[in-house]
Amino acid sequence: MRSALAALALTVSAAQAEIIDPARAAALERLVRQDCGACHGMTLKGGLGRALTPQALAGADPENLSVIVLDGVPGTAMPPWRGLLSETEARWIAAYLLKGEAP
Repeated sequence: MRSALAALALTVSAAQAEIIDPARAAALERLVRQDCGACHGMTLKGGLGRALTPQALAGADPENLSVIVLDGVPGTAMPPWRGLLSETEARWIAAYLLKGEAP
């Protein structure tokens, strides 16, 4: 019983860690539109960087997208955002890009 409760507590803690405050979510949405949009086009349909629309990213692995956000792509203009964004925020951005709206 104790181990089941401990496992449940860990699961709840992990789920809570993924929650993004609404004000931070709005800031992340602006970051995607402005900072990502600077290279990927203001409508995210492509520019210097490839398109980031849900259609263009169809089938992409959300975890891989979040790693790209955090670590960039060596040898390209895609910079790393690690240090400026948390892993949770990078996962939020990946979900946002895949859905075309806030998760």
